[in-house]
This record gives sequence, structure tokens and C-alpha cells, in this order.
Amino acid sequence: MAEQIKVIVFALGNEEYGIDVDKVRTIERMMPITRVPKTYSFIKGVINLRGVVIPVIDLRGRFNLEEPEYTDQTRIIIVAVGDMEVGFIVDAANDVVDLDRDNIDSPPEVVGGVKAKYLDGVAKVGEDRLLIMLNLAEVLNRGEVAHLEQLED
Repeated sequence: MAEQIKVIVFALGNEEYGIDVDKVRTIERMMPITRVPKTYSFIKGVINLRGVVIPVIDLRGRFNLEEPEYTDQTRIIIVAVGDMEVGFIVDAANDVVDLDRDNIDSPPEVVGGVKAKYLDGVAKVGEDRLLIMLNLAEVLNRGEVAHLEQLED
């Protein structure tokens, strides 16, 4: 029997992405973000979430996609990467699905302008829906994690 995983589904533009629910701490509405000087352009700054300072990344910026205005649907998904927490700004987070690991294929070289190194695979959901599974370790490479850890201090 295939192993089942629960996945949080979120949108960036017209594409749907997935993150393993075990890595997601919470999903928050947009809130004021404090800019931090001399950081990567896709790092929008930090938020204070219930007394914890969390760096925030705009995934559109990370993937070199156009960054539209934030809306009422925009969310910050707080994920655990190693022993730190990071917020990802996404267009919308609107679903949780169960997937069979067998339904996740290797990613093509480029999906929707996003390089394959950022992806764990592409999951088939039902007959006509595809989910792009994120590889959080690559979305935040070691150098960037070290940079983000400095922001938390």
C-alpha cells in the first residue's frame, strides 16, 4: 500500500504548489513586515509572531516571478526548515490534500519558470490537477539559511 502524505496547497500565480503538512507550523494573514537592510531582494524582512522573530521570504521573488500587489487572499506560510522557522509569502493557501507518494513524479527541468532544483516533484491529484511539490532545503540553500539565522538574532 502506498504511503499517504498530507500536503498544504498554495498558489503562486496560476500554479498550485504543495508543502508537506509536517513542515508547516501555521498559516497567517499578511501582517506588517519590518524591512531588514542588506538582505537578498526576495527576503522581505521579519515579523514578530507571538513573540518569535521570523524572517519572511516572498516566494514569487525567490523564483524570479513577477511580484503583484498583496491581496486579502495573500498568506504567510510559516514552515520549519531545520531548527528555524521561515515565513513564505504566497498568493493564497486554500487546501489540504492527501497524496500517495506513488503519485509524485520527478520534476521536469523547469515548471512555470521555477527551476527543478527547487522542486521535489510533481504530484497528480485526481484526473486533471497537478501540484508542484517544493523542496524546502533548496528553496533556502545553506548560505541563505545562515543569512536568515543572523536576522533572527
